[in-house]
Amino acid sequence: MHLFYLHGFASSPASTKAAAFGERFGARGLTFHCPDLNEPDFSTLTITRMIEQVESAIAAAPASPVVLVGSSLGAFVAVHVTARQPAGSPSPITRLVLLAPALDFGGNRMRELGPEGIARWRDTDRLDVLHYAYGEVVPLRYALYEDAARYDALSLPIGVPALVFQGTRDHVVDPGMVERWARPRANVSLRLVDDDHQLGASLPLILDETEQFLGLDP
Repeated sequence: MHLFYLHGFASSPASTKAAAFGERFGARGLTFHCPDLNEPDFSTLTITRMIEQVESAIAAAPASPVVLVGSSLGAFVAVHVTARQPAGSPSPITRLVLLAPALDFGGNRMRELGPEGIARWRDTDRLDVLHYAYGEVVPLRYALYEDAARYDALSLPIGVPALVFQGTRDHVVDPGMVERWARPRANVSLRLVDDDHQLGASLPLILDETEQFLGLDP
């Protein structure tokens, strides 16, 4: 079984959660993958590029069931990758694990800049972003906003079991939005935890419950 971990916005494969998943599930015999979604250049990041990068990585892996784990923006990408699996053919993706999923990234999430901020971004083709993994401010091109508007994760059906972890003190992703998305989907299990967007305090619980969700022997 392959486990693909998709990191969040302005993060990297060196993130704490990525490292924890790699260590835990590599030791359990899963083949761990964590594509660097910043590549080839964070400034030219788009949703389409990330989706295609993940699809290519899955296609290049030896045939075996795939688990997608997505954090924040990585969860948004994971949902779209899963939904785009060819109809009528067996999908390699068998499970989804979503951590603080930014499911409204293509809509309301990016509009928090306000009309003036978005107009300034469009006119200058530059938004200065603190890249947490790089430890520096990096300019981001407007193509991300234009491209993200094409993607609506909130209305997408996903045909595989999904386990979602969402912090009740998350000020980046609205817990209510995640609850509303999960509630009508019988294949989605939502775990609300007393935590913030990083889910750092809940990481041991997340790893344990993901093991159970994947049916790995204790």
